Formats: sequence, C-alpha cells, structure tokens
Amino acid sequence: MLDDLRVLLRLPGFRRLFTVRVVSQAGDGIFQIGLATLFFFSPERMATAQGVAAGFAVLLLPFTVVGPFAGPLLDRWRRRQVLLIANLVRLVLTLILAAVIVTQGVSVGVYVLALVILGVNRFLLSALSAGQPRVVPPERLLVANSLTPTLGGVAAVVGAGVGFLVGRMLPAGVTRDGLTLVFAAVVFGIAATLALRLGADQLGPDRAERRASGWGALGSDLRATVTDLAAGARHLVARRTPGAAIGAMGIQRFMYGVNFLALILISRNLLTDPADADAGLRMFALLTAVSFLGNGLAVLVTPVVHVDPTRWIVVCLGIGGVSQAVLATTPTQGVIVAAAILLGVSVQGTKIAVDTIVQRDTKDAFRGRAFALYDVAFNALFVAAAALAATLLPDTGWTRLAFVALAVVYLALAAVYTRVPRSPLDVPCEAGR
Repeated sequence: MLDDLRVLLRLPGFRRLFTVRVVSQAGDGIFQIGLATLFFFSPERMATAQGVAAGFAVLLLPFTVVGPFAGPLLDRWRRRQVLLIANLVRLVLTLILAAVIVTQGVSVGVYVLALVILGVNRFLLSALSAGQPRVVPPERLLVANSLTPTLGGVAAVVGAGVGFLVGRMLPAGVTRDGLTLVFAAVVFGIAATLALRLGADQLGPDRAERRASGWGALGSDLRATVTDLAAGARHLVARRTPGAAIGAMGIQRFMYGVNFLALILISRNLLTDPADADAGLRMFALLTAVSFLGNGLAVLVTPVVHVDPTRWIVVCLGIGGVSQAVLATTPTQGVIVAAAILLGVSVQGTKIAVDTIVQRDTKDAFRGRAFALYDVAFNALFVAAAALAATLLPDTGWTRLAFVALAVVYLALAAVYTRVPRSPLDVPCEAGR
C-alpha cells in the first residue's frame, strides 16, 4: 500500500487533490464527533431507537431532496472552485452553528445548520471523486480508489479522535460542543486554502463539455436539473455496469444504516451504563475505530487480489453476510468487534470497486450527476434504514432476528450481482442539449 501511495504522490495533481481530501475529512471527523456528542451522547439526552432514528431523519432526509441539485452543477462548474467555496461555506456556517449552540443550546436552528453543513460536505466529496480521474492515469485509478477514500476515512477518524480528546479537556456542556466546532471550522479554512494549489480547470469538466453557468444563471441551471438527472440516470442504466454498481452500493448502504444505528444503541445502552453518556461515547469511538480497521484491511487486500471489480463486489457482499451472521450469535463485545471488522472490510471493499466502476464506465460529462445520484441513494436509504431500525431494534440495539435477516439479504444480493456484466455497453452521450 505504501509503495502504491508513493507512486501516486509523485503525481502533482493527485498529491494536491489528496491533501485537500485528507484535511477536509479530518475537519469532517472533528465536526461529526461534535454532533455525535451533542445529539446522541449528551448526559441530558437518553438514547432510544426512535430518538436516534429521528435525529438521522432530521439531518439527512431534507438533503435527500436538496442533494440532487448539486450534481448537475458539478458538470457545469469548475470542480476546483467547488472544493474552495464548499470549504469556505462550511467554515462560516460552522462558526455560526457554534455560536447558536453556546447561546441557545440544541434548537431547530442547530438542526437546520447541521443539515446544510452536512449537505455541503456531500457536495464536496462528490467533487473530489468526480475530479480524481483528471489527476490519475486510467491504469492507476483502481489503486487510487483503493487508497483515497479509506485514507480520507482514516483522516476523519483521526480528526474525530483529536476532537474527542480536545472535548475531554473541556468541561461538559454547550461550551465544549461549541469549541469543538470552532476547531472544525479552522480545519475547513485550511482545506479551502489548500484547494488553491490546484489549477482552476485542472479537475474539469472540459470547457467544451461545461455549460456556462454563473451565479446569474443559477435559477435556469436548477430548473434544468431534473432533466439533467434523468439523462444521467438513463446513461448509468444504459451503460449497465455503473447503474448496477450504484444500486448494489445503495442496498448495502441501507443495511449499513441499520448496523450504524444499532452500534450507537449498543454502545450507549448495552455495553455501558445508559446513564454514563461519556462511557457510551468512548465505546462507540472504539467500535467505530475497529470498523475502520476493517476498512484498512480492504485497502490492503483489494489491489493484491487482482479480482475484477464486479466479482470483488460479490466477494465483499458475501463477507458482509458473514459479518451479520456473526453478530446474530451473541451481543458480547468480542463478537461485536469481530463483526465490525468484517463489516468494515465488506463496506470499504465494495465502495472501492463501485467507485472504480462508476468512474471508469461513466462518461466525464456525466460523472458529476453519477456521484450526485450515488449520494442521493446513500442518504435516502440511510434514512430509510434508520426508520426500519427504529421499529425492529430494541433500545439496546441487538436482536438476533434482525441480524439474521440482514445476513440473508447480503447473501441474496451477492447471488444476484453475479449476473451483472463486467463491461459497459457503448451508448451515445447526450450531455450537450
């Protein structure tokens, strides 16, 4: 892995884009640990399955509606500018959010601001993915996709760890939450500065394919979004491989959403004293870190196995099924750790392969829309998973029947995906209207 990373870092464009990703996602980790502490692990807020599901719905469901309008703009605007402006917007809004928390506590305004900031984050991650093929040669794209999302995730975990440690040095309460978010805002500002090291047009889209769209034309652009997304969806489905890959990742995201909600409840209410919110947060941080260890294993294994991405998705979905079968045995910490590692391998291995297929088999003019649809599937199915988990899971987060059912779905999806072709169909590009 280190050798592959060294080779990629010799590419100036990749090195600069990768630096923006790492710093941006470190800021994400700090921001998200602040939200997790505030919403799910505050001493004054007891965690229930319905309460956690409602929190996810408030934060993600509206963005599922707003999110699609970002994708077509990635095919119209320079993606470097997206990285710059998105981080600046996050900086300003995070400072405002910190001020609201300190002065008013958790209010409707806090949820709205958190929603917008997370929405901008999704926009930024889509731009990073859509721009990567412009700085990495095709023969190294699989390796780049193996490394960058996971190392970005590692940066987020490190950021979350730093935010957690900073928070522990401060007295509990809204002041701690506010200062943690100020720290995140500073990191967002650094990421915005680093984006300026990239050329303005370096990440595309090409001038010939980019439709002029300034701020004055934004209204017209947004009215065209539905048509653009429909064209993007038709392109993905017609090409077969990217459409099937996004579909498989969406279903896996649904199942991961159930697991994630269960992990919060297990950490807060099963493995620790429900009245000790800090102990619950520490347990959740431990289990999340273990899951990221599984992500790292996927990064190490994926480039080595030399399996076609389509077939690797099948293997990873099978591993996901095994993880759920393990989790269904007993709710002890050792078993949950083992299941978390396996699930981390499954989720990250699948994502590496899906990212590669979508980037490789989607025309450049459609990549922004492809990753926008990708994000919509992520958010909508995660919220749906939270709603389902709220009805299936007890407040302890564990029930054998639920995890047996998830294991069956994983294995069934793997079996269905064996019928997906390895190569895309050649279809006309209808990007220019």
